[in-house]
Amino acid sequence: MSIVVAYSADRYGAAALEHAAGLAHKDGARLVVVNATQGGSLVDRRFAPDADIEAVRDRLVAKGLAVAVRHEVVADVAEAVVAAAGEERAELIVVGIRHRTPVGKLLLGSVAQRIILEADCPVLAVKPPAEVS
Repeated sequence: MSIVVAYSADRYGAAALEHAAGLAHKDGARLVVVNATQGGSLVDRRFAPDADIEAVRDRLVAKGLAVAVRHEVVADVAEAVVAAAGEERAELIVVGIRHRTPVGKLLLGSVAQRIILEADCPVLAVKPPAEVS
């Protein structure tokens, strides 16, 4: 059994990773962390540096989890997550979700929404804890 997590280097990705790791630990599942970018912009803040990905992997392995990481530049991020789930025969995909404005929805689309609609397995959308100001 495996669980795929669409990881981004922000609080939304951290929430997804934490939830997926908890489920993987509870179920004895292999955790597949997908951190991908289209590489179309000079800086994609959601694409983690190599050192951060290594730290994430080390932290998960230290918790006793079987972990695989896909950290790559791809043509389509949602497609990469869905493909990883298919290749891994995942029983679940976990994604972090964020609030988007109506204009943002119109102009930018949503990787999470596409994963939810295109995946062959169940998708769990999680939100990070509310920020305290």
